[in-house]
Amino acid sequence: MYANTTSAMMQKTGQRLYTIGEAADLIGVSVPTIRMYEREGLIIPIRKASRHRLFAEGDLERIRSIRRTINTEKVSIAGIRRLMSLVPCWKMNGCSEEQKAACPRVTADESPCWMVSGKTWQGKSDTCRNCGVYMRTAEYAELKALLAEYGVDVTPEPVSKE
Repeated sequence: MYANTTSAMMQKTGQRLYTIGEAADLIGVSVPTIRMYEREGLIIPIRKASRHRLFAEGDLERIRSIRRTINTEKVSIAGIRRLMSLVPCWKMNGCSEEQKAACPRVTADESPCWMVSGKTWQGKSDTCRNCGVYMRTAEYAELKALLAEYGVDVTPEPVSKE
């Protein structure tokens, strides 16, 4: 087993890993913005045992995609999180009815499955990052196509004028 250092993690993952500061510089956002995206459930960074965040190229592209969605599509962070929360992970993962009934995600409809999974930060970093649900929600166009594939209507409800 590798020691939990950045260089060992790079060997283990086979990818160049960046600290949060390096990632922010490469993308052109602030460190607090990246932390906010994590807090809001939009990204799951790799975590060292020290809890320091590390970012692979795929993470940088995910953050760039979030930025494009916000700036080009005019979707808010809450809107992106909401769209991600609509993905029926139980269908994608082929869960049984029993698994679905016991899943906290089924009733928690404001956050993506990786945010309500009950996993620790390490579990999310190790497991959820590689889940098809997380991976297929990175790009806005793919997220919309995924929702359409599963018959999820994302049309906003009309606002009442009462």
